[in-house]
Amino acid sequence: MRTTTDHAINHRSSGRGGRTQEDAGTGTSPGRGTGPGLAGIAANVLRRVPGPLIGLIAVMIALSIMSPYFLTWRNLSNVITQNADIGIMAVGAALVILIGGIDLSVGSTLALSLMTSAWLYRSAGVPFELCVVLGLTVGAAVGFINGVLSTYGRIQPFVATLATMSAAAGLALYLTNGNPINGFPEWYLAITSNDILGIPLEGVIMVATFLIAAYWLRFRPSGRALYAIGGNAEVARLSGLNVTRIKIGVYVVAGFLAALAGVIVGSRLDSAQPTAGTADLLNVIAVVVIGGASLSGGSGGMLNTFIGLLIIGVLNNGMSLLNVSPNLQPVVIGIAIIVAVLTDRASRSRQGA
Repeated sequence: MRTTTDHAINHRSSGRGGRTQEDAGTGTSPGRGTGPGLAGIAANVLRRVPGPLIGLIAVMIALSIMSPYFLTWRNLSNVITQNADIGIMAVGAALVILIGGIDLSVGSTLALSLMTSAWLYRSAGVPFELCVVLGLTVGAAVGFINGVLSTYGRIQPFVATLATMSAAAGLALYLTNGNPINGFPEWYLAITSNDILGIPLEGVIMVATFLIAAYWLRFRPSGRALYAIGGNAEVARLSGLNVTRIKIGVYVVAGFLAALAGVIVGSRLDSAQPTAGTADLLNVIAVVVIGGASLSGGSGGMLNTFIGLLIIGVLNNGMSLLNVSPNLQPVVIGIAIIVAVLTDRASRSRQGA
């Protein structure tokens, strides 16, 4: 199976390379033997630069001009810190989208796992270390339910995760009648108050999550299988992959990561809010889409997802610095999603030409 897949990948790569050479040579007479002009070289360079990275650079340049406070270490560090939970959830969401699914329940899963940990600690007297583990288990369990509903239940992922989103949000409110729980151990609060070499610990956890996911997708057969499943699940099944088991596993990972994001949110606030994370779904999906992932599955990666996170973080941070109304900020994010999708579609059309 690997030989056939690698041959297909190499064939596609050589085909793209052939087009690049032809494009680079456009405008050069066949008999001159001279290299491409500056315009051709620039076009080739830009073709190799990820589109989201160009967008990130453009946004950062614009905000640097508009605000003298933007391009400072403290502010950029805040961008990472304030979006650590979004980034961790986006890793799970990207994996789900990669296999052709979608998970609308990540925010509610965060809330339910966090409230479960806090309720067990405050009401049942369970040691907090165990409470955290149980909260992570709850997140994985929600992911497992999502996976089972969308595979064995044959329910569309959008509908299945919409249902679990509603159920998880309701359970999070039910546990404490909608009341927050405050007061956690010092070691737990240290997760978001300490740093490593000047980088907040929560940012380190987020970056580590991205790196682990990137390594898995790049170097592990089970990770590379996600691309095959997202590209064509039936072909992947016929080639020997256990598509059902892999899909369920991906949803479990997404649920676990949502719960891990809840650990960070609770530490940051020193409080468990029953609605924590429920408003983050737009940003999580925006990160993945702006990062260039195809909602039909089969394409995407952690590098571009991380760049998408930076774009969303920088946009939100910049709008705050410029005193843009919070009511208008979701409008800007929505426009950014549309621009990203249209740009990605145009780029794919050029590559397929």
